[in-house]
Amino acid sequence: MDKGEDVCGVAELKPGDMKCVFLGATRVLLSNVDGKVYATSDVCSHALAYLSDGWLEGPVVECPLHGAQFDVTTGKALSALANGDIETYEVTVADGRIFVASAQLASAKS
Repeated sequence: MDKGEDVCGVAELKPGDMKCVFLGATRVLLSNVDGKVYATSDVCSHALAYLSDGWLEGPVVECPLHGAQFDVTTGKALSALANGDIETYEVTVADGRIFVASAQLASAKS
């Protein structure tokens, strides 16, 4: 079974940290929430700012531009400032590495 693309080592992403990685030309935000890694779009649905330049508190990432907030575990928009949910990606952790599937998961709205 394909684990996805190897994007970084687990040691590079400590709990509470986030990091931008690329799947081809697509910016993907990795977030470590209490030891579990999640992958979402790194681009805010409101004004196209990079979420990796923002703040992560628990499962909530806040956009640095206007404060739109998203749940990184689901991609769901949590504030009226967002223009919709953000994409999520399947993550696999194996052999000390983080792998991200290139296909997006189902929308947070479903």
